[in-house]
Amino acid sequence: MSKKSVQRADTSYNLMYQRYILKKMYVMVSLFVLLLFACVFAIKAGSTDLNLYNIIKTLLGKGTEVSRLVILRIRLPRVVAAIIAGAGLSVAGCVMQNNLRNPLASPSTLGISNAAAFGANLAIIIFGAGSVQSSRSDAVIINNPYMVTIFALVGAMAATLIIILLTRLRGFSPESMVLAGVALSSLFSAGTMLIQYFAQDVQIAAAVFWTFGDLGRIAWNEIAIMTLLVVLAFVYFLFHRWDYNALDNGEDTTKSLGINIERIRMGGMFVASLITSVTVSFLGIIGFIGLVGPQIMRRTIGGDHRYLIPASALAGSLLLLIADTLARTIVSPVVLPVGAITSFFGAPLFLYLLIRGGRNK
Repeated sequence: MSKKSVQRADTSYNLMYQRYILKKMYVMVSLFVLLLFACVFAIKAGSTDLNLYNIIKTLLGKGTEVSRLVILRIRLPRVVAAIIAGAGLSVAGCVMQNNLRNPLASPSTLGISNAAAFGANLAIIIFGAGSVQSSRSDAVIINNPYMVTIFALVGAMAATLIIILLTRLRGFSPESMVLAGVALSSLFSAGTMLIQYFAQDVQIAAAVFWTFGDLGRIAWNEIAIMTLLVVLAFVYFLFHRWDYNALDNGEDTTKSLGINIERIRMGGMFVASLITSVTVSFLGIIGFIGLVGPQIMRRTIGGDHRYLIPASALAGSLLLLIADTLARTIVSPVVLPVGAITSFFGAPLFLYLLIRGGRNK
């Protein structure tokens, strides 16, 4: 092959690679723009009529007392919580699917969310980490978020360790891991019911309401805690993006590159479980965001984790924000549990992946 032919081939490959990168960047920029529009609409949506001018004035500290109350105390915390929690759950699902090499892996399908909820219920009911109020919107106030988070983390890590041990058994298939997740969900749900069985009537009602995913109960200090942990986890995942790309190519390839597979898996699953436990402890169970977000992005931009991780975060934030806005407005003034809305997103995709996996055998 002549030198000019080699140069033309290199130029062609460079152009193809640039188009490959531009497509991914276009998708992420589009998601970011859609997220901005969704934020504005979510702040506007509600019984109190607000326009864009009122919102900007209020955010700049020049709004009326009513607009400050509605935006800064009610709607803006929900919007920020949806962005942070959606990004955290979606990125956690993305890493779990990579570490376990299972497209159906996510905090909800593997039982990790229910395990975290079990730990949180234990802290709230048995150890008094939550105080009960009579109003529906604030049925449980978490007066010790650190205790709830620690208990939720212990429950989530217990489920994570079981899943990791099962993946190391010879011949344990991805479908079997999903079934194991269903079994773990039932186990921890039974534990939660037993805790609630010995609680008082008001505590039972409060704990059941807390279990429903609800973004309206979170306060700014809890948002700060969740934001810090999600940002640190996001940086950790991006730091290991090349390791995750290597894992996608098989364990033999990963080992040949000198990567410690067990350390990468344990670290990834631990951090993903930490995000899940913190989110569940503050917001309750929000299912399927960790499944839907990464799967949509993987089919849109591919499996390169340099772009898949941030794209999954944006998709998760957008999906949860849309779900919460629908939960607030679809039968207004009644606010539906956002976990029920996200399940409508996730259940059809979950069934689709199961059917597709069965056909590919």
